[in-house]
Amino acid sequence: MRSQEPPVTAVQQEARRRCWRRLPLALLVLAVVLAGLLALAVGVPTLWRYSGESLRHYADPETHFRHGSIGSEVSGLPVRLWRVLPDLFPDVFDGQHYEAFGFLYVPGDEASRGDLPIGVGTREVRGVEIAWFNCALCHVGTVRESPDATPRQIAGMPSNNLDLYAFIGFLLEIADDPRLAPDSVLAAMDEQGQSLGMIERQVWRYAVLPRVREGLLETRATLAPLLAEQPPWGPGRVDTFNPYKLLQFDMDMDELAEAERIGTSDFPAIFHQRPRQGMDLHWDGNNASLQERNLSAAIGAGVTEESVDHAGIERVADWLLDLAPPPSPYRPDPDAVAAGKPLYMRHCADCHGYQQGERYVFEGGRLGQVVPNEQLGVDPARLDSYTETLQRYQLTLFEDDERYRFRHFRKTDGYANLPLDGLWLRAPYLHNGAVPTLHDLLLPPAERPQAFVRGLDVLDEEKGGFMAPDCTPGEPLTEGFCFDTSQPGNGRQGHAYGTELTAQERSDLLDYLLTF
Repeated sequence: MRSQEPPVTAVQQEARRRCWRRLPLALLVLAVVLAGLLALAVGVPTLWRYSGESLRHYADPETHFRHGSIGSEVSGLPVRLWRVLPDLFPDVFDGQHYEAFGFLYVPGDEASRGDLPIGVGTREVRGVEIAWFNCALCHVGTVRESPDATPRQIAGMPSNNLDLYAFIGFLLEIADDPRLAPDSVLAAMDEQGQSLGMIERQVWRYAVLPRVREGLLETRATLAPLLAEQPPWGPGRVDTFNPYKLLQFDMDMDELAEAERIGTSDFPAIFHQRPRQGMDLHWDGNNASLQERNLSAAIGAGVTEESVDHAGIERVADWLLDLAPPPSPYRPDPDAVAAGKPLYMRHCADCHGYQQGERYVFEGGRLGQVVPNEQLGVDPARLDSYTETLQRYQLTLFEDDERYRFRHFRKTDGYANLPLDGLWLRAPYLHNGAVPTLHDLLLPPAERPQAFVRGLDVLDEEKGGFMAPDCTPGEPLTEGFCFDTSQPGNGRQGHAYGTELTAQERSDLLDYLLTF
């Protein structure tokens, strides 16, 4: 007999009492008490330093997108610790800073002098500057038109560089490493010239760094069993909802059905949000509200109901409404493009809209609607990872705030038909990134590459997408990540549209797609 899902009232009760298991938090009351005791010797101003909160503001909206806070810092690491981790763990960073995990830096920034990567916002909380993720972490990538070209950073495209699985795994692994002990960390700060006053030093030794370790150990106990069951995500990918279940809602691994435990998919592009209002959003189309989608993504980045910075999130959302992708650099044969467009309009436009010169047209009878996966036939893992139980938990978020409480999440039976604006920047293709190029996507599934390198940013001028040479799983690579489509959640099957065309027709269709 099938077990029944818990009633809404039980979910609400569980949500109200849930424990926020997070990566290192801001200072606890202990820090304030200790600072207060020590302040007796030096006066009240020092105590004032360990109270209140300050936030950095950026006038330019794109700078705010790249570096501003969305309220996730409660899940983060102290900035001083971000700066010394590469020195404490040289075996992991191998002479680099956070580029070792695919983080990007704004041109001109110097990681060696303490500048933080793109996608990491900061906020001072009780005298300690904390840093953690914002929207740009997953939505700024790089492109090169040739191997010797300088990488071009593009805001709004998927991050094709970031290996979030490796970075999170690193943090969980070092939770009990002796190099994270206060003596070691403080010595590394001294070596870098990060001076601490007498009171600050004691606060860091007895409050900040112990809390960092405690938070990492708690998160490891919660998250590590899930990550151990999943194939490594690889660069440009994330499991959106399963960590959400464990960290946000305090669910246990044994509560997750085997079919829902792998939900890894590609980071999406986030261009042109205004025309997407009312479309089915997320890969599985589980929400048609831009506001809820944005807030849900922020929670996935580490925001809590208590820490959320609605103004910061909404400022980014407003900027994204009309953010356009740069035009395609491809210059295919005009005659081939002219031959390919009618094929696209007949086979693809109803679901995906179409390109008209340099303008993308958001029109199509089924654009932005969910197609059942019985029809699509693509890998079901991402679809199965979102469950009705999770939906009921989500509907308890912000339930006392009529403006922000979630109302629109739903369980679907398929994947949403997405607009294809900026298609040239979105490789690899399908929701799980299992097909490296547009050329391969037009092949029958059995003929698509079984294993290929992802994480590269040089454009493939012939096939559309990034260079993605074949690879052998388990063998070392000089660069990139060997993506194995035989692994759970990585399937290359389905979306067979256009595969029945002749070779010439597929070539013409590809040339038209290269203009997107």
